[in-house]
Amino acid sequence: MAITSKIRKQGGAAVVTIPPALLKLLDLDVGAQVMLSVEGRQLIARPAAPARRRYSMAELLKGAAGMKRLTAEVAWAQDGDPVGREIA
Repeated sequence: MAITSKIRKQGGAAVVTIPPALLKLLDLDVGAQVMLSVEGRQLIARPAAPARRRYSMAELLKGAAGMKRLTAEVAWAQDGDPVGREIA
């Protein structure tokens, strides 16, 4: 994929805009760090760190059943009155 972007001045820096399609393709967000290097006469930008894995809502909720079971198993510890000098 090749996209043209213009170099512009912002304050004392030269800025290149990265279109949202490329950010999505690289799984990057605004604020992510990139490593810049020059190979031949080409400017290469690579993510500085591996992209974080993004999870769908379904993937995040898969563990919900396990949490319900854990909560039920320790419910006894959450019920009842203080028995010592703990704060109620």
